[in-house]
Amino acid sequence: MIITGGNRGIGLAAAELLAARGLKVVLVARRREQGEAAVARLGAGAELVVGDLADRARTAALADVLGERFPDIRALVHNAGIWPSRRELNADGFEQAFFTNHLAPFLLDHLLEERLKASGSAVVRVSAGLYVKGKVDPERTPTGADFHPIRTYADTKLANLLMLPLLAERWKDAGVTVNALHPGVIRTGLGDRRGPVGLLLKAIKRTWQPPEAGGRPVARLVTDPPAASGAYFDVDKETPLEPVALDTALAERLWADASAALDVS
Repeated sequence: MIITGGNRGIGLAAAELLAARGLKVVLVARRREQGEAAVARLGAGAELVVGDLADRARTAALADVLGERFPDIRALVHNAGIWPSRRELNADGFEQAFFTNHLAPFLLDHLLEERLKASGSAVVRVSAGLYVKGKVDPERTPTGADFHPIRTYADTKLANLLMLPLLAERWKDAGVTVNALHPGVIRTGLGDRRGPVGLLLKAIKRTWQPPEAGGRPVARLVTDPPAASGAYFDVDKETPLEPVALDTALAERLWADASAALDVS
């Protein structure tokens, strides 16, 4: 069970639940020290892979390590995500959140595809209900030309969900399930800010649910995925995607653009 961003928040909460069931959990974390602390918390059956989803080269390097060390990938949870307050471009020229939240999972799915098929994996995409507020412009959003400190996060989650039906179709005869979920409004460090806005957000977050509440539906999709792949869940309830996430033409355009940019087929 591989969980990106598994060293804290929802990822760690899901990992704890899976480890408690005796399952082997692999945490992917950017910072070794935090990752090692999380693995120590989980105990014997957990392993750490230090990796970064910041750009194409580092994501590909992570895929190489995961593929070599873990030939039997029973589940891949795309949990890592960022919510930046300002526009920053990565080494490939993409807006950083667009790459980390959208292109990196797309690339990992493709580079690990043969492993996923061989293992009959359950792929889980941790999304956000805010996707309904997203708007993806293929000419502007990838480079952050339309960057907004609030809406861009929703844009990346929408882009990610637009891939869901296409991935389900791609893997329908391969024994791989792929599903997504909004884990709830959860109190994590995602989107934290400095200054007065940050203090206000911190106060608001005290009313939100703890990471454990978000970890439960993630762990459930890992251990008990629905028979029909391509589903979206609002916490534990399967919910139809809103029309904004069912734009087939836009989905196919984003797929083609990502395939060309990342050199995958």
